[in-house]
This record gives sequence, C-alpha cells and structure tokens, in this order.
Amino acid sequence: MSKALNTLQQYFGYKQFRNSQSSVIDCILRGKDTLAVMPTGGGKSICYQIPALLFEGVTIVISPLISLMKDQVDNIKDLGISAEYINSSLSYKNIKEIIEKIKANEVKILYVAPERLEAADFCELIKSLNVSQIAIDEAHCVSSWGHDFRTSYRNISKFIKMFTKKPVVSAFTATATEEVREDIIRLINLNNPKVFISGFDRENLKINVLKLSNRFSYVLNYIVENKDQSGIIYVATRKEADNIYEKLLDNNISASRYHAGLSDEDRRKNQEDFVYDRINVMVATNAFGMGIDKSNVRFVIHYNIPKNIEGYYQEIGRAGRDGEKSECILLFAPQDIMTQKYLIEVGTQRPERRVLEYKKLQTIIDFVHHNGCLRSYILEYFGEKVSDDNCNNCSNCLSEGELVDRTIEAQKVISCIYRMKRDFGVKTIVDVLRGSAQKKILQYKFNELSTYGIMKDYSKDKLSDFINTLISHGFIDLREGEFPTVILNENSMKVLKNEVKVIFKEFVKAKKISSDNELFEGLRNLRREIAKEEGVPPYFIFSDSTLKEMSVKYPIEKEHILEISGVGQIKYEKYGEVFISFIKNYVLENKITTSDTLNRFKDGNKTKTFEVTMNMINEGMSVNETAEERKLTVGTILNHIEKYIAETNNLDFNLDLTGIVTVEQENNIKSVIEEIGMSKLTQIKAKLPNDISFEAIRGTILKNYKN
Repeated sequence: MSKALNTLQQYFGYKQFRNSQSSVIDCILRGKDTLAVMPTGGGKSICYQIPALLFEGVTIVISPLISLMKDQVDNIKDLGISAEYINSSLSYKNIKEIIEKIKANEVKILYVAPERLEAADFCELIKSLNVSQIAIDEAHCVSSWGHDFRTSYRNISKFIKMFTKKPVVSAFTATATEEVREDIIRLINLNNPKVFISGFDRENLKINVLKLSNRFSYVLNYIVENKDQSGIIYVATRKEADNIYEKLLDNNISASRYHAGLSDEDRRKNQEDFVYDRINVMVATNAFGMGIDKSNVRFVIHYNIPKNIEGYYQEIGRAGRDGEKSECILLFAPQDIMTQKYLIEVGTQRPERRVLEYKKLQTIIDFVHHNGCLRSYILEYFGEKVSDDNCNNCSNCLSEGELVDRTIEAQKVISCIYRMKRDFGVKTIVDVLRGSAQKKILQYKFNELSTYGIMKDYSKDKLSDFINTLISHGFIDLREGEFPTVILNENSMKVLKNEVKVIFKEFVKAKKISSDNELFEGLRNLRREIAKEEGVPPYFIFSDSTLKEMSVKYPIEKEHILEISGVGQIKYEKYGEVFISFIKNYVLENKITTSDTLNRFKDGNKTKTFEVTMNMINEGMSVNETAEERKLTVGTILNHIEKYIAETNNLDFNLDLTGIVTVEQENNIKSVIEEIGMSKLTQIKAKLPNDISFEAIRGTILKNYKN
C-alpha cells in the first residue's frame, strides 16, 4: 500500500486515506471484485482512480452522470492524470480523436455513459485494449428496487463478459439498502466480491427538520446571514423553483435556477455560474446536483419534502464534500405530501413501482415526524447499527429553539373544526377563525358559531401555517383527495379535554454556519482570481478545507505548505509559491508573532516543523495534546516523529499515547506484530478489532519498537 499512499500524496495532496479507502484500494489492487458503499463526499472516486494509476492498462469508469464526467475529467487532468470521457455530448470528430489517444495508450482513465455499451463498434474497440479495471459509479442504478433505476445499467454484465481476460470490477454507491446491494452483486455479476460498507454517516453535516410558520422568510434570513456561502435550495416543482428564484432576486440575493423547463443552454450556463462561484445560491428541482462535484457547498435546504430517503440523503450529500461543517435543512409543510403523491400518480406507470414509491414516500414522512435522533433514523434505514441515539448534530438532539405552549390556540382551531360539522380545507377554517364575511361563510351560517372571529388577530398566512403545523404534529389530520380537507382525530379530542399539551418549538433566528478568519477570506479571493485566469472552478485550485488549514497554520515555506492536506507536489508546483507569498505578506502586515510561525520565518533561523513537534513531546506533552496545540491531525504528528527519527537517529524520547490507544489495545497490537511483523500496517489492521485505528498501530510501533 506504500505505492498507493505515495500516489495519493503526489496527485491529490492528502497525507492519509480516509475511512475504508485504504482497504477498498488494497482489495482492487489484489484483483478482487469489490462493492463499496460509501457516503456521498466520502471519497469514492479516489478508490478507483488510485488503482487506475497503478495498473498497467486503462480503467473504464461507467457513470450515468453525463454532466459530471466533464467536471471529473477536467479535475483529474488538472492533477496531471491522463483521462478522457465519451458520451452523447461529444461530436463524432471528438470521439474519433479520443479513440486514437486510447489506441496509443495515452489514456489511463476513460469515463463512459452506460448507453455507450450498446454500441457494437465501441465494444469491439474496448475489447482490443488492455483493460485492467471496470469501475461502476452509482451502481444502485442497476436495481429496480433502488430510487434511481436505469435500464441501461442492465447492459453492464454483458459488457464485462465479452472480455477474454476479465478485468477487476469495482462498484460504488452511496445509497443502497441490503436489498439493493444484493441486486448489484447479482445483476452486475460480481465474482465473489468483497463488500465494504464504510458507514453512511457524514459527521460534518448538521441535519435539521423544521416545521415553520413562514418558510420563505426563514430561507431569506438564513441566506442573508450566510451571504458569502454557497448553497442549494431543492424544491418539488418547476413552478416552485421559479417562484423562489424570483423572490430571491427581488431581495438582491445572488441566485440562479435549474429545472427541466429551461433550455439546455440556460441549464448549462446556470450550473456553470454556480460551480464557478459566480452566484451563491441555486434553486433547483432534484435533477440538479447530479452533474457537479463542487466541494464548497455549505448548505442544502429542502424547501419541500423529497420523495424518498435515498434521494434526500444523496441531495444533502452535496453539502460539505470538503469535510468542512455544513448544514442541511428540511422545511416541512403537510401540503408537500400531496404534491409528492400527485407526482407519483402522474409519473409512475407500473403499479408495482407505484406501490414501492408510496412505501418510500412514507419513510421520509416518518423521518419528518421522528422524535429521536434524525441521523440515527437515516443510518438505520440503510442498515447501519447505531450504538448512540444522540448525534448532538441534528435539530432533535440539539433541541435548538424555545419550547412554547400553544395549547389554547390549538383548542380554538380544533373547537372551530368540530363546530363546522362538515369537512373543509385549511383556507375555509382560517376564514371562519378570522371572521371573514365571504359569501360561503355566511351561506353555511359559520358567522353564528362561537368560534367565528376568535383568532382575528392572526394574519391569514400565520394562521394557515399554524393549522398546518398542527397537522404535521398529528393533532389534526388531512384527508387526501383533489381538495384535501381537515378532520379531527383521537389526539384532537385529547387536546380539547386538556389531556395533551400542544408544545411547539419556536426556532430562533437563522445563524451563521461558521465564522471564517480574515486570512481565509483573502486566500479565497486569491483562489477566485487564479480560477478566473485559468477558466476552472475555484475548488479545482484548493478546497475550502485546505484554505482554512492554511489560514490557521501560516505555511510560509515549501515543506510547510506540503504538509497541508490537499497540497500535493503537483498542486505545489502550480500554485504553491503564489499562496506562500500571499501568506508571508499577511504575516508581515499583521505582525503575527505565534511562536510556530516566527520559528519558521525568522531570518536564517528556520526551525523544521517536526522539530517543533518533538520539542513539545520532549516537554512531556502527549501526542494528542501536541496535535491539539498545533492544530494538526494525530497522523501528521506521527509523521513528524518518524521524520525526526529518520533525520536524527535519536531514539531517546518517551511517547505518551493517551487517548489514542488503550493498554488493552496496545497489547493486542503487540501480539499481532510479534506474530506477523510490523512492515505491513494493512495486514496488522486486518487481524485486529475494527475499533483499533491505523494511528493506534503506528503509535504503538513508534513507542515500543523504536529501539
């Protein structure tokens, strides 16, 4: 795995693999078919790109996302990787040129749409090549039980069978239940595959479900509060997208829109404006986002309830792909359920598929009404066992907002519905409670009811939203139909009899997602200028997380900036000196005097960064404490210690691994090392319990075997 790690560092600038990336890559490199279920933003593409660079032949990547291919290929080309794509967006001449490059062995990774596998001439060409790996992205599309079934995916197994020497096959997905995983293995015909489920959790995403009185007012306040951040607002219909987009423009918000009602050119331009940070907010139907790999989306707002958990989780996964804290907000109103049911009825022809869609819709409705941890609900839906039902990063676990007793107002509404005797919609009930003199109200003699006008101080919108909130909390029900009507239920009677209190959470004003320092903003502006000159999206240069790390560590020399996550040798050669120069000027202008920066920056007296680490270790600080003090990862601190040993041959130091490895774990690690040696960390890890990390193994080796 040392070659894989070196490749990761050289091309991508990361110092270590995330989660199960290392195990997945190792499995592919050993030639075993592999199915990896990893969350959106969890680094799936690296899992097939690293083997592609290490294998002799070409890797074919099958992806349904035509608009994403260009992004992905442009991105890895920018890293110095020879890649191309073939899909329906290219001319015959373009395709012919790419085929010539493939024949000349000038392409390491080729992205293709699944429909391309039906072309006999293309298959004949590919059959003649040395294809080392076939990687299938969005593999859940092969399953009719999945949320995004594509018939073209059923051609993949036939395509694989045509090879005399079968390539290693790797399949990747972010949203697959156990049923869908079994379908993937069977329908793609994976040969005794190793299945990796690295966990569906995205810890950096804060998940909120809000039942608010005025959704647009909240959204507007939220965007104003986070005006410098990129975000997506998902809506159920084109009409809703146009409506919100126009309202945002009226309020001077930098926004665009994306839906099927726009021309191809308008969609392309609007998407590009968002990817290139020319606008901050995209209002879109769920078709948007499948074609982007933008890493700095800080918030995703669902203005309407989505149609299923899989789609919801894939869409919120477009936030925080760089690992930085991001927020996902679902704004719920009961009428959204009717919209989704209508879309199912008109958009789903097969009866069995319609039943499945209704079942999936019910799971997201249950999610909205769930009183426990929202993150746990999602993880358990995908079959992941959760030990702690408190993530401390969702609206239910955080309990943000003030609890307010709304029982009296609820009793007024319920009493009015009871006295009206017949079923009516929300609008009519609002008119009675506000004392309207409309003809319909007088015709039914509702003006003679004791509840007539008892809530006249409420605006129409506020009262309508309050009734919808009562519905969403189950205090009254909505009877389905072309014209939904409000009806009472068992809970309604309990409220009237004071057996149940109606307690709602009144949410406080929208907050900033995060506060960024001045240097970060300067680096972001520098990135934007470079991106504009080169004609690439800003995140191609460096991600937000890389800039944030620079803004707290002040890397002012080559060796320092190469330690920043996301800065590899290739990125350094292209952009390193420009960013170092900017940071140096900032340090001088602001007279920054942190000891670490001064030691690096003083004339002729440049202390190496690993020496700063070792000074702390020799002063008795633990590895964990040193990492926290220096704002570095534990893995980086261990790298410093290894570098110190390599350069000085000095082994006279003690290592405190408190918080990294327990005594029992340390003994387990030592037992395995005595059995198989310590040269291959992956093999050691495979023989140990899952809760023992690579850092624990490396730390144990450094502590016990340095002599």
